[in-house]
Amino acid sequence: MNRATLDLWVGFFVAAGIAAVGFLSLKVGTIDTATAGSAYQLQARFDNIGGLKVRAPIKSAGVVVGRVTDIRFDPQNYLAVVSMAVDNRYQFPRDTFATINTSGLLGEQYIGFEVGGDPEMLKPGETIKKTQSAVVLEKLISQFMFNKAAEGTTAAK
Repeated sequence: MNRATLDLWVGFFVAAGIAAVGFLSLKVGTIDTATAGSAYQLQARFDNIGGLKVRAPIKSAGVVVGRVTDIRFDPQNYLAVVSMAVDNRYQFPRDTFATINTSGLLGEQYIGFEVGGDPEMLKPGETIKKTQSAVVLEKLISQFMFNKAAEGTTAAK
C-alpha cells in the first residue's frame, strides 16, 4: 500500500470519527429538530426547583412531551417560575399536576405531568395551578437526623 492511499484511509477514519462525535454531542445535548416550532407554552410556579435546568425534559407516563425553556424568580411571590414548551401533539387537562422528579437516586431532574380528569384542556400560555416542588435530599437527611437525635434525648430521660 503506498503512502497516498494510507493517508486517504487515515483521513477518512478521522472524518468519520469527527462526524460521530458531532452526532453524539447533538444527541446528548437533547437538540430535537423534529418538534422545533410545533410546541405551545405553559408555565408553573414552584417553591423549590432543586437542580432543575433549562432544556430539562417534561415527561408524562415516562414519555418526553416537552422541554423546560426558561426558569426565573418571581420577586413578588418569591417563587420560581418555570416556562415549558409542550409538543402540540399532546394536550393535557386543566387539572394536570406538575411535579419535579429525579431520574434514579442521583440522576437528572425533570418535570412530570400527572394527568387529571378535567374535560377542559390547558390552553397555550396558561399556568399549571397544581405543582409539587423538588424533594431536596439534604433536607430529608437533616430532618431524619434531627428526629433521631430528638428520640435519643427523650429515651435517655
